[in-house]
Amino acid sequence: MALISVTRLRLRSVRYLPSFLWESLLSVLQAKRASGNLKTRLVRDANLAFWTLTAWESEAAMRAFMTAGAHRRAMPKLLEWCDEASVVHWHQETAELPDLREAHRRIVTQGRMSKVNHPSPAQMSKQIAQPRI
Repeated sequence: MALISVTRLRLRSVRYLPSFLWESLLSVLQAKRASGNLKTRLVRDANLAFWTLTAWESEAAMRAFMTAGAHRRAMPKLLEWCDEASVVHWHQETAELPDLREAHRRIVTQGRMSKVNHPSPAQMSKQIAQPRI
């Protein structure tokens, strides 16, 4: 049984893109090396939106990753950089990562909005745009 974690973040300005991409690269590298990580994928969507899709052996493994290293250092910056943020987790039999349609469906039906300092109208109304890949 694998724990699937999906996040969607949207940058509120292109000026945050270089720093975000650097922090994302460091976090992806950390995730790929993390104990209990089964798969990791970062996807760029339209309008400065990004999706992370990860599969974990357990919730404990995911939480250990989240609260350490590059990911821990990046999380507070996202409060300022992003105007939309959401997350969803679920268990499934395999470690196969979902496609973006399924990730979107899950985040809309089962996910939650994350805190951002400058929420967009979509964030405030709990609307999550369809991926445009």
